[in-house]
Amino acid sequence: MQHPFGGRPPYRRQTRATLAIPAASALLLAAPLLTACGNDAHPGAAAVVDGSRITVSQLQARVNDVRDAQQGSAKSEQLVANSGQLSQNTLIRMIQFRVIERAGKDNEVRVTRRDVQQYRKAAETQSGGGAALRGLYLEQGIAPDGIDDAMRMELTRNALVTKLGTAKVNEVFASTSKKLGIEVNPRYGTWDDRRGTAVLTKEAWLRTSEDVNRQA
Repeated sequence: MQHPFGGRPPYRRQTRATLAIPAASALLLAAPLLTACGNDAHPGAAAVVDGSRITVSQLQARVNDVRDAQQGSAKSEQLVANSGQLSQNTLIRMIQFRVIERAGKDNEVRVTRRDVQQYRKAAETQSGGGAALRGLYLEQGIAPDGIDDAMRMELTRNALVTKLGTAKVNEVFASTSKKLGIEVNPRYGTWDDRRGTAVLTKEAWLRTSEDVNRQA
C-alpha cells in the first residue's frame, strides 16, 4: 500500500505526519474553532474545489474526529504533539483527495469497494492487526473512520501511476488541480497546483518516505 502522494505504506511504518504533511506540537485540547473564509464570495468556506465548498464545519468535524481518536490512544500526548498543524494538514488532504478522485475518473481508473476491502485486509495482516493499522493511520492524522477513504485514494493513485507512469501522473495531478480552480482560505496559504498543497507546506504530489521522515 502506498500513500496517495508517495512513500511506503503506513503499515510498513511510514511516518507520523501524512500525505500530507509536517507535524508540529500542541497540548491535548479540543481543536480551535476555525474562522470563515476571507473571500466574501464563499462565506464559511475553508476551501472551494470545482465550485464546491469544503466548509469550515466539515473541516472542523474531520479535525475533531482525529482529536477524539488521539485522546483514546495510549500515545495521546505524542500524537497531539506531532499534529499541531492538524487543521491545515487535514484541509490539504481533503483537497488532494478530490483532485486524485477527479484524475482517476478522467483517466478511467475505477476502484471498487471490494478493492478497498481486500487492500485493508492485506494491510491489517502486514501491520499486525486492525488496531495496529488504525494506530499507524492515526499517526498520519487520519481517524479510523477515514481509513477506507484514504485507501481508496491510495489505490486510485497507484492505479494511475501504473497506467500512466510517475512523470505523467505528476502532470495529470497538476493539470487536474488547475482545472478544478482551487481556492483556499488565506489562513492556510495559497494553493499551488503543481505541488498539490498550500504554499505554507512543502508537500509535492509524489514524495518518498525519506522526504516524509525528514519533515516529521
